Amino acid sequence: MHKRMLIQAAAALVAVQFFAVPVFAAGSGGGNDQTVTQCKKGEVWDKKKQKCVPPKEGMLDDDSIYDAGHALAMAGRYDEAISVLVLAANKQDPRILNYLGYSHRHSGRVTVGLGYYEEALRIDPNYTLVREYLGEAHLQIGDLAGAQQQLTEIEKRTGKGSREYGMLAEQIEHFMRS
Repeated sequence: MHKRMLIQAAAALVAVQFFAVPVFAAGSGGGNDQTVTQCKKGEVWDKKKQKCVPPKEGMLDDDSIYDAGHALAMAGRYDEAISVLVLAANKQDPRILNYLGYSHRHSGRVTVGLGYYEEALRIDPNYTLVREYLGEAHLQIGDLAGAQQQLTEIEKRTGKGSREYGMLAEQIEHFMRS
């Protein structure tokens, strides 16, 4: 019961952030590998200009924002990923929500990350990558049952052969051995 209230509070906090962040129009540009390999902190690769620039309102379309945010998150540059991902015009894009959750979780804000994951699943309950990351978040807070529930949900949707199932199953096994 307490865990559910905590997740609902985090989801409410996330919803407030959606209204506090201005909506930006989609534009041109974007990139992912160049953002990580060529740009300094606080910059993203502008494909049109072929150089690194500070992200500004309307300069990037949501796919480019996702690509850059995903690349930054995977490179461990979580706060930068967040600052790029919040520029998305579509605040309900499950891909954006997923990597906002991922970046917050890996920055130590697990409760905030849970809220983003829950919102992404509310929009697309079949997004199994979100379910994998949500399962990992549950393990971070010591909730083995919550992680196992996400593993079951992944299995229902993709079977035991999917990458997401294998990754979360491995994390659960590691958690149980620790």
